[in-house]
Amino acid sequence: MKKLLFLFSAAALIVLAACGGDSESERDSGTNGESGSGGDIDTIVFADAGWDSIRIHNSIAQTIIEEGYGYDTDVTAGSTAATIQGLRDGDINAYMEVWTDNIREVYEEALELGDIEVVSTNFDDNEQGLYVPTYVIEGDPERGIDPMAPDLRTVEDLKDYPEVFEDPEDPGRGRVINAPSGWAVADAIDDKFEAYGLDETMNNFMPGSDAAIVADLASAYENGKAWVGYYWSPTWPTAEYDLTLLEEDPYDEDVWNETKATEFPPNDVTIAVHKDLPDQAPDVVEFLSNYETSTELTEEALIYMDENDASAEEAAIWWMNEHEDLWTSWVSDEVAEVVKDALQ
Repeated sequence: MKKLLFLFSAAALIVLAACGGDSESERDSGTNGESGSGGDIDTIVFADAGWDSIRIHNSIAQTIIEEGYGYDTDVTAGSTAATIQGLRDGDINAYMEVWTDNIREVYEEALELGDIEVVSTNFDDNEQGLYVPTYVIEGDPERGIDPMAPDLRTVEDLKDYPEVFEDPEDPGRGRVINAPSGWAVADAIDDKFEAYGLDETMNNFMPGSDAAIVADLASAYENGKAWVGYYWSPTWPTAEYDLTLLEEDPYDEDVWNETKATEFPPNDVTIAVHKDLPDQAPDVVEFLSNYETSTELTEEALIYMDENDASAEEAAIWWMNEHEDLWTSWVSDEVAEVVKDALQ
């Protein structure tokens, strides 16, 4: 009887091992490119911190990871603070646009404690700050627009032009459009308001979302009206519209830390992953370590998205077809072929 029980148990173990081995061997065999060589994560979660360029880069990476490496992917949306914390905690695995100097303190802490790892710089040729349409300063004869503030040069100068940028809800005072509440950069602009004395004549308006900023800017621009507010590149508005970034003193770390009364710091926009991902999915981390674009390349997808009323996913696919030579250099030939087939 004992011998029969032993033989039955052994046979059952063999059957279970055979049944359980199919999915694992399918991943290790590279049916979808070079999928899952690390092995203990099925779904890779990306951060959506609320702007279109990060959504496009998420979609590019997700397409390559799903089709070329065989992992599922997902996205968690939230504020900068919430998504960075999610990355530190491991609820988010990858972050395609960490605007490092906007969150310098928490970013450096996360690196120092080993919560996250930086694997690449997505782009480092970006700008951010307070913009006005160039016609506000120079006019636009073709559109019949006269200069409204010909001597406007700096952020501090704004306090002299409340009538040009009049707040429709508070006549006699101007309005500056800040970044959305919850974005780290909004706090920096609050500090600039105080440092430059803008609060003497201007209201600090906090929009509800990036989309609200774009809608307000687009309406003003198309109607040739004055507008001033926070924006950054790469974005489709900075690529599509003729905008002027108002000047500030060159970046000085001590002044920035004390009052924010300088240009925004040089901002490497990095790709970071949770500390466990290199062990969980080394093939994916290797791919992400090769991922590198630029402001111009990113703006191409953003312009396509706007002009064609396309989703981030649709813009990503268009971009990948336009720049096959670039993204295929980030992966092996085998993965590239599998992904290209999926794009057909």
